[in-house]
Amino acid sequence: MRVVAMILAGGAGTRLGVLADVRAKPAVSFAGKFRVIDFTLSNCVNSGIFDVAVLTQYQPHSLNEHIGIGKPWDLDRARGGVRLLQPYQARDGQSWYGGTADAIRQNIGYIREYHADTVVILSGDHIYKMDYRPMLQFHRDHRADLTLAVMNVRAEETSRFGIVLTDESRVVTNFLEKPKESPSTLANMGVYVFAAEVLVERLQTLAQEHHDLDFGKHVVPSLLGKGSVYAYPFEGFWVDVGTVDAYWQTSMELVGGKSGLDLYDPSWLIHTRSTERPPAKVGPQAVVQESMLCNGCIARGQVTRSILSPGVYVSPGAVVRESVIMQDTWIGPGAVVDRCILDRNVVVGMGTQLGYGEDYSTPNQAEPDKFFTGITVVGLGAHIPGNTRIGRNVIIKPDVDEEAFAGFGGVAPSGATIG
Repeated sequence: MRVVAMILAGGAGTRLGVLADVRAKPAVSFAGKFRVIDFTLSNCVNSGIFDVAVLTQYQPHSLNEHIGIGKPWDLDRARGGVRLLQPYQARDGQSWYGGTADAIRQNIGYIREYHADTVVILSGDHIYKMDYRPMLQFHRDHRADLTLAVMNVRAEETSRFGIVLTDESRVVTNFLEKPKESPSTLANMGVYVFAAEVLVERLQTLAQEHHDLDFGKHVVPSLLGKGSVYAYPFEGFWVDVGTVDAYWQTSMELVGGKSGLDLYDPSWLIHTRSTERPPAKVGPQAVVQESMLCNGCIARGQVTRSILSPGVYVSPGAVVRESVIMQDTWIGPGAVVDRCILDRNVVVGMGTQLGYGEDYSTPNQAEPDKFFTGITVVGLGAHIPGNTRIGRNVIIKPDVDEEAFAGFGGVAPSGATIG
């Protein structure tokens, strides 16, 4: 079996708001030191798959810089290894990727170059640990054209997923893309194993009818009743952190010890690109509880149920509570950060209160469908002036300076957008 993996990593991550304004969703930081895509890349190498293509499109610079030549994942190889594939214009019709399957179609040359007979299609924006080898063996034993990984989700969540129906032999009999009412709770995880010749034929045929060619909408349904399509059950931890609420909730479960994700298992390491930093340091007056502090962090205030990425500084008298603080952010003396997500290189002035008050129910006025659970989010490089009160469900745009707060008179109410 000649296997290649192709990771879809071009998503804009619009539901993550300002966190994805300057980067692709798979490049968003997670659990302090990692990026979201680290989990899929690590799954590949831990499963013995070393021919890996990463398909990028939206804001790829941060992701490209992070992956580089693939050294942290042992993918810096003379033959094989990792390859970054971006869309380009050409005389034969190459263009921006129209959909998930169209991205693969425009890179069929990669499959042929490696003479692959089996193609693993993966999403670069999910948090999970999975050994793909048993699934590949299942695919081979059943001589399947397509095997897709599935897991049971809560009944109220089925409208977010592609829902799979199977018979007693695990043959897929029906596939419903994000149904309003579902007869099953078996959800498609976005992990596909294809017979290469079947994949190429389907992509080339369906592309004549669908410029927005998508696996869930077009490719999978087209194979039902025509090819052998099987469902492979997965019972481990898997989550899509595609919304601000899901991202924050998954992070809080990590620090609270309620997560099914084990980051400390030596038999299944999550690899990442790391910069050299000194050890984390806790000052004499600091109080740190139920938190994760990465290298280079200095905590001189109070940190509770929070994640501090490398290089974060918490000044004396500052309080960080139920928050995610990304790299090299500075939190000034006496500042309070409560139920917030702060992107990289943010400066929080002295005495400022971020996530202030008890008004959790007023949604953000500009994006009420994304910010409505009380979480305030601060974009990359924002500078927040001292002695300012920022309410709940507030969005602070990337790179805003202190002048952007002048019109609020020192108080930004819940639901406001700054910048």
